[in-house]
Amino acid sequence: MMPLAPLQVAVLLLGALFSSSAAAEYGDVVLNLKSEREGVRPVIFPHWFHRIRYRCKVCHSELGFRMRAGANVVTMADIIDGRFCGMCHNGQVAWSADRCDLCHSGKRGLQAGIIGGAETKGPGRW
Repeated sequence: MMPLAPLQVAVLLLGALFSSSAAAEYGDVVLNLKSEREGVRPVIFPHWFHRIRYRCKVCHSELGFRMRAGANVVTMADIIDGRFCGMCHNGQVAWSADRCDLCHSGKRGLQAGIIGGAETKGPGRW
């Protein structure tokens, strides 16, 4: 058996981490404006996991995400069509939309929003 590449190991570890209902941690974004109404668990978006790998402009300029919690309406159709999350979650850069459990991993009843608050302590407001 061939050894796993570091990226494969990371993906496997993330899969194990998100394979059961997860609790959101500080800085995570909970997306649950429509999830539970559609019969799926809330999405827990690990913002800082993505932020340490990419600059803000990648998602907030190039992919079209507004910098305000609740301001983005993202549907599975968008993701499957390669918009928003689907730009990277395409089965090549990251897992594809057919791995529902990796994103829809939140405990039912989680409030939508940013865990820990959405205010900055610096100039301006997001």
